[in-house]
Amino acid sequence: MRTITAIEAQKRGKERVNVFLDGTFAFSLGIEVAAEQGLHLGQVLSDPQIEELASAELFGKCLNAALRFLSYRPRSEAEIRMRLRRKFEEQTIDRVILHLKAGHMVDDVAFAQFWTENRESFSPRSKRMLKLELRRKGIEPEVIADVVDGIDEEEAAYRAAERRARPWAKEERNNFRKKLGAFLVRRGFSYEVANRVIERLWQESRK
Repeated sequence: MRTITAIEAQKRGKERVNVFLDGTFAFSLGIEVAAEQGLHLGQVLSDPQIEELASAELFGKCLNAALRFLSYRPRSEAEIRMRLRRKFEEQTIDRVILHLKAGHMVDDVAFAQFWTENRESFSPRSKRMLKLELRRKGIEPEVIADVVDGIDEEEAAYRAAERRARPWAKEERNNFRKKLGAFLVRRGFSYEVANRVIERLWQESRK
């Protein structure tokens, strides 16, 4: 058993404290962890309690890393795990993922919907390419199918090509078809879909 003899704020890391046991520096903790664990002078700690504090500190660091990663945009569970594996062990990551799921901050169904809607709004592409992107994000095939299969691929191709078609509207027909076709194929659309959309846009450009 060891006794807390001092809890001192770090000079450089203002959000951390140094904990002294029996007059000797033992470990440092985040202020939030120290507060959550109710640490105070004179408190007696057993070895298991000290290990628990270390675990809580590691959990806090891992959670903060996950939250920073999530602050830029929603992420899939697989993306978060891959990021956290750079610094943390799987046991700690599992605890953090459970915590995030409980707070509805990690939800692969919601993520797949977000990703698909974002693509549909700003950068439409084929269902095949969307499915490939979501698979790379670690989304389960059943979830991908539910989210993506309802997309009208020809309409998506039309929206993707509409803006690109405007600068090329004055070009000769073959150049128009070649440039727009190459663009749509890069977005993953089939030649059949691309040809129908190109013809539609060409006719519209002649009005």
